[in-house]
Amino acid sequence: MRKPLLAGLAMLAAVSLSACSEKAQDNVENAGSTIGNDVSNAVDSAGAKIDNGLDHAGHAIDNGMDKIGAATDRAAADAKREAGEARQDVGSSLEKAGKDLRNE
Repeated sequence: MRKPLLAGLAMLAAVSLSACSEKAQDNVENAGSTIGNDVSNAVDSAGAKIDNGLDHAGHAIDNGMDKIGAATDRAAADAKREAGEARQDVGSSLEKAGKDLRNE
């Protein structure tokens, strides 16, 4: 009678340990899955922040180029105006010099 009782207790102990082992394994799998999800979310978030930062940098570069283009256009217009004024000044000076030569 003792042997069947001991065998039953041993079997009960084995089943209990097996159940604990499965529960521990499930906990480890859940923890691993949670860690994997956290890492994936962190990577996605970092990627989105990098993408937004690059978009912002691109817009800043575009705005800077627009300002440079406008400043270049203004400088070209100013240079053209100054060249026209200089041409008129040279023409007036040459006319005056020609008149002075005739009068001498």
